[in-house]
Amino acid sequence: MRVVGDNVKVDIYDIQTALKLAKEQNLDLVEISPKADPPVCKIVDYSKFKYDQKKKQKEIKSKAQKTVLKEIRFGPNTDEHDFNFKLKHAINFLKDGAKVKAYVHFVGRTIVFKERGEILLLRLAQELEEYAKVDQLPKLEGKRMFLMLSPKKVKK
Repeated sequence: MRVVGDNVKVDIYDIQTALKLAKEQNLDLVEISPKADPPVCKIVDYSKFKYDQKKKQKEIKSKAQKTVLKEIRFGPNTDEHDFNFKLKHAINFLKDGAKVKAYVHFVGRTIVFKERGEILLLRLAQELEEYAKVDQLPKLEGKRMFLMLSPKKVKK
């Protein structure tokens, strides 16, 4: 096996010699990559090694971007002022980096106005063209018609 580590000459050793080198330094022999040819082991303090790995994982997790989904609800008979009001909210959500799920909710007999709902959502997508890209075009599921939008990448 190939042995690496501080105070060790990087070379290929047999298991007994590698364990002896680790014991002399009061450290542990840890297998780093078993699939390599020959397998790579490192002479290191195992508890410190595990601590550092956990720390790296935590850092990677904290840097990962969490996607936020904001919902905006319309009715099939939404007025111009209400549309503009909700449009401004959608723009703010998209600027903050959140995904937007806009939907038209059909209550009772308003289901006969499916075309109005689709036109409303397409108009919203058109208004938000410079801020977002459409993930999913308007689709009717039950009594709701959905439109999914995600923010465009900001050029730095």
